[in-house]
Amino acid sequence: MIPVAKEVGSLRAIAAGGIVSPTGNPELSPEKEKQFRRELVLRALATLQQAV
Repeated sequence: MIPVAKEVGSLRAIAAGGIVSPTGNPELSPEKEKQFRRELVLRALATLQQAV
């Protein structure tokens, strides 16, 4: 989805879990999925703090 975000003019975009599970990964164990989601949120917050 990153190419689509850039095509429509988005200044900030991060890669996530995918189209079916954008904020998770159902193939991971619950503990690992929680860590995956935490890292995703931290990356998103870091991206929002960058100047554009």
